[in-house]
Amino acid sequence: MLDIKFIKAKQLKQKPAKGQPLGFGKIFTDYMFTMKYTEGKGWHDPVIEPYHNIELSPAAMVFHYGQEMFEGLKAYKGADGKVFLFRPDMNAKRANRSNDRLCIPNIPVEDFVQAVSELVKVEKDWIPEDEGTSLYIRPFVIATDDFLGVAPSKTYLFMVILSPSGAYYESGLAPVGIWIEDEYVRAVKGGTGFAKTGGNYASSLIAQVKAHDEGFSQVLWLDGVERKYIEEVGAMNIFFKIDGKVITPAINGSILPGVTRDSVINLVKSWGITVEERKISVEELLEAQHSGKLEEVFGTGTAAVISPVGKLRYMDEVMTINDGSIGKLSQKIYDTITGIQWGKIDDPFGWRVEL
Repeated sequence: MLDIKFIKAKQLKQKPAKGQPLGFGKIFTDYMFTMKYTEGKGWHDPVIEPYHNIELSPAAMVFHYGQEMFEGLKAYKGADGKVFLFRPDMNAKRANRSNDRLCIPNIPVEDFVQAVSELVKVEKDWIPEDEGTSLYIRPFVIATDDFLGVAPSKTYLFMVILSPSGAYYESGLAPVGIWIEDEYVRAVKGGTGFAKTGGNYASSLIAQVKAHDEGFSQVLWLDGVERKYIEEVGAMNIFFKIDGKVITPAINGSILPGVTRDSVINLVKSWGITVEERKISVEELLEAQHSGKLEEVFGTGTAAVISPVGKLRYMDEVMTINDGSIGKLSQKIYDTITGIQWGKIDDPFGWRVEL
């Protein structure tokens, strides 16, 4: 168990007013968590301290070789004032899978969860209470050695910052348009596609800009080898309801194993609906659309939870899904997962963690 030092802020910030638009990831709380790593010593000096800028050498390895990992989860406040996390152990375990791939030292799962939990407890008054809002939690690790050589760093900094946030998409649950990318690729098996690291997102920006210019809000990536199998959206995993079955690309080494993805699979199976985790080609998707069997499409992720898809573009064809409206299953999944997260309904899976 970590012995976390607490440094009290001399002055606290003004918290957002109830009903104030929050956006996503724009406002930050009074405190943050930091912990250092030194080779031969391990993780040390855990502290919750006032939120502040950090000072790094211009030669810090994170700037030059991208050795860093990040995670994302949320804290929620129920109507009775209770504070909840949602499956934080899953984020801790995924963080270590990313760490392994990036040669970053593992953070014990219990230490990761404790750091997040203790910081959220300190900042519980920052958790917004308006419908659809939450306290977004961003843990991350950066390499800090001041060395211009391509090798794993010997020192690291683990940090957790918090941001009261509204809906990830300003349109809320209104279906979004997705651009199926046919020029660039995001990842290949054996690479870092399954890790949550900044380089994956930096390399996706060029397609994201192209999609936005064409009026689409996200990019759906195809596999990097055959350019025919669907993988994931830039910030979400993807699901298709085809002829009564729910289909999602199988985790294959180039797809991020989403916590919300796993939750949706377990939830839908518990309702008696068939779920298939397998390869699905863009041609199969087009055939399902042409035959009228493509019933719903939705993305899943911590930030958006569920993001219904109203249209898909592939090359010169634009597919309209469910007349551009949210599907019944997508709405039910959203209502159930958020109901569990906010403590509104029972949690038969044991996913909700009360602080």
